[in-house]
Amino acid sequence: MNSTKQYKCPSCGAPIGFDAATGDVTCQSCGNAFDISTLETLAHDTQSFQWGDHLHQEDAATMEGTRTYQCVSCGAQIEVDATTAATRCPYCDNNVVLTDQVSGGLRPNAVIPFRIAQKDLPAVVNKFYRGKHLLPKTFLSQRKLKEVQGIYVPFWLFNCRMDGNMVMQGTRIRHYREGDYDCTETSYYLLEREGEMSFSRVPVDASVKMPDDLMDSLEPFDYADLVDFNDAYLSGYLADRFDSSPDAELPRADRRMLNSAVDVLRRTAIGYSSVTIRANGMHISDADVRYVLLPVYLLNYEYQGKTYRLAVNGQTGKVVGQLPISKGRSLAWFLGSGAIGGLAAFLLGMLLQ
Repeated sequence: MNSTKQYKCPSCGAPIGFDAATGDVTCQSCGNAFDISTLETLAHDTQSFQWGDHLHQEDAATMEGTRTYQCVSCGAQIEVDATTAATRCPYCDNNVVLTDQVSGGLRPNAVIPFRIAQKDLPAVVNKFYRGKHLLPKTFLSQRKLKEVQGIYVPFWLFNCRMDGNMVMQGTRIRHYREGDYDCTETSYYLLEREGEMSFSRVPVDASVKMPDDLMDSLEPFDYADLVDFNDAYLSGYLADRFDSSPDAELPRADRRMLNSAVDVLRRTAIGYSSVTIRANGMHISDADVRYVLLPVYLLNYEYQGKTYRLAVNGQTGKVVGQLPISKGRSLAWFLGSGAIGGLAAFLLGMLLQ
């Protein structure tokens, strides 16, 4: 049977969990709050994820299927996905940290704790709805919240150096009149640039089950809030361990860094009518990676038989996701925009007569 851990109040013995509002671990029963360092110190497990050592960790096949754990409170067996690192016992509802998923070489290097408390989510989400003029009128009153999950999502943070050269073609266009003719002269220039830059904490989510575009949309996170990992932060939340290796995700990070490098070098080509890339010789080196857990809320709403998912950055409160669109309001907006455009064209025509 795989190992688990539960945090209990030193005063009354009731389950305790991390409180995003205070940054402490609090007891729902007696109300006492405890600093995380008083519950567990990093000296209990000093080993953490190392990229080179990952080659000797579990392969993809071991990340499939389910695993069984035993709840230390009620003794029930808990069956979870192979990537689950923290959950709640479905029988006694106590918080459970699956210690074998966050220890040794699988121990994250750092974590950003939740800063948005679950009780504050309604205000955060309602603020997101403001200005969404195409929402159905009945959405806010008829929507039903089906599920809220606070989950620590695994991310890779890549650091590296990028250097090399880039060849661009620039054009300058000159218009002039010569006698009865309007002339256009286009001059072509070969531009060569060399550069070197460093990148730090380029994020790529390390969870196959999480949609990449959804996780990318939740950025940016403030990495100044990164703290050394302590599994007490997981108590009261769900958590997943990585199921996609840094080797598999490095190309995604590489593309992001390359696009940034190209943008920087391209901005040095000043005074040209257009600039196109002819050859790109930029490459990365000295790549390093840290394994971190980042806070995310997932909310599922049901409205008129359909489910809509929102994701909330658990640190900054940024909200992204799906929303229903009112056909009537969309048509009214479209016709209104067309009417305004038509009126503008009519007035312009009158002025030119």
